Amino acid sequence: MHAHAMSSSTMSSSTKSSESSAAAASATAPSVAASLVVTSRAAKVMREQLARRGTPQAAIRLGIRGGGCTGYSYLFEFEDREPRASDHVLVKDGVRVVVDPKSMLLLKGTEVDFETGMRGHGFKFTNPNTQGSCGCGESITF
Repeated sequence: MHAHAMSSSTMSSSTKSSESSAAAASATAPSVAASLVVTSRAAKVMREQLARRGTPQAAIRLGIRGGGCTGYSYLFEFEDREPRASDHVLVKDGVRVVVDPKSMLLLKGTEVDFETGMRGHGFKFTNPNTQGSCGCGESITF
């Protein structure tokens, strides 16, 4: 499933495995542990986008929001503020990824990767919790 976000890059829903390090996460924020996986390739692109934006110390906020033709879509935003106490924080290859608790329920077990291919390039979410997606590839159902 593909969703467009963040200027010229795209996202898609599917994902793979990667080691996650929540050790560098804020002491007040819950750990994502192995429940969300960001691949090194995805972290590299996130780091490049943060640097291009001029905010290399910012984080990436991932989440699920209501909307789209099947009910939900992935949220992928720059996060300039410190994580909330209830946020889950994952650090992968120097990139902080922040997820709110409600979204984490729907993202648990998800892998975030970055793919390039004939159909373009973008972030790919492999989410074992989804039951389907729409034809446009930009929304999901649980």
